[in-house]
Amino acid sequence: MMLVPANPLRPRLPDDHFAPEAHAAREAGITVAVVDHDALTRDDPHRAVATVPAGGVAVYRGWMLRSDQYAAFAEALAARGVSLRTNGDQYRRAHELPGWYHPLAPVTPASTWTIGAERAAFDCARTRLGTGAAVLRDYTKSMKHHWNEAAFIPDLSDSAAAWQIATRFLELRADDFTGGFVLRAFEHFTTAEVRTWWIDGACALIGAHPDTPDDLPSPALDLATLTPLVAALDLPFVTVDLAQRHDGTWRVVELGDGQVSDRPDSISPYDFVATLLDGGLSDDARSRIGR
Repeated sequence: MMLVPANPLRPRLPDDHFAPEAHAAREAGITVAVVDHDALTRDDPHRAVATVPAGGVAVYRGWMLRSDQYAAFAEALAARGVSLRTNGDQYRRAHELPGWYHPLAPVTPASTWTIGAERAAFDCARTRLGTGAAVLRDYTKSMKHHWNEAAFIPDLSDSAAAWQIATRFLELRADDFTGGFVLRAFEHFTTAEVRTWWIDGACALIGAHPDTPDDLPSPALDLATLTPLVAALDLPFVTVDLAQRHDGTWRVVELGDGQVSDRPDSISPYDFVATLLDGGLSDDARSRIGR
């Protein structure tokens, strides 16, 4: 079963953003049910899942949820006999950087983080990371579209300037600030990001990043080093965003839970559903969507 957010104006229908995937899933013979995303974010998960059919295994394709909201979502579904393929612990480990960083440390920029948003903790993390430039984010998100004011720290040794960036980051993230500050060593990338999709530790799909949907992946992308590291995470459905460093090395920019990772327009919803839900499709369903 695929679960998608309901359209806020027509709550029996999928949200417009996820309607193409819902349509492709239905054509493949997959049950599609809507959930009330607003109720999930208002900590009312049982209301959110009130129209979900009882029983079965489900994959969520929807807007981002905090880890605690997702855990409550999973519990509310379990009360209806529905099991999410990604459980609450797995979602947190994929969704929040501290959950995946150490296993992927050899292939991603050096990082350190705080618990909370205190200045003293930030300064300790800044010192631990060392010198040079860094990129600031929290456990789940950066403010890369506010690069100079809230993301890029040119010099970690300049404590006042670094804290100014952190303060602006907090202002912009506001109530969405999650976990603590994360400082990542700056690396110079020379390509657009590539979004890769992984099911049970194996890469199932490679495509453009949603921010640059027309920048198709390089044929030089080599996943040989990354594959055993992702497999060791033992996560059922994740995305890994990669970019090529100036020295030609492919580096992990981000790992996220695949259920809340956006699909670029350059990947059709039919190919997406066929590839990412293939393990749960019958031969007849695969034939109906060309797989």
